[in-house]
Amino acid sequence: MKKILILNGPNLNLLGVRETSIYGAQDFETYFSTLKSKYDVVELSYFQSNTEGFIIDKLHEVGFEFDGIVLNAGAYTHTSVAIADAIAAINTAVIEVHISNVHTRETFRHHSYLAKNCVGVICGFGLDSYRLGIEALLAR
Repeated sequence: MKKILILNGPNLNLLGVRETSIYGAQDFETYFSTLKSKYDVVELSYFQSNTEGFIIDKLHEVGFEFDGIVLNAGAYTHTSVAIADAIAAINTAVIEVHISNVHTRETFRHHSYLAKNCVGVICGFGLDSYRLGIEALLAR
């Protein structure tokens, strides 16, 4: 059985109530339950933190034993060299995902420090970006 972690960064614990015009009205825990049902042949795990160091710790923890990581680092995507370095240091394939199309938003969101160390980037498909990330990992 493949093991995939969905790793969410800052403010994504507020999905469903935060800026619903951008991020939608569904909370992530409900969506994650849907994913677990759809991919019952995959061991899906979920972790969310608003703290950069905890995200790095989780990458280190699973980055040598899981088959893939679907990472939405939120705003850390555009600021964190440390998370980029953590992705480069592990063996597990990482797919960067974003709910919104970051290229239609503020200019500072157009650059990702993480992308060069990820196997791919998916953005703009709402919560379905996570499913597409899982599909990409399963197709590898």
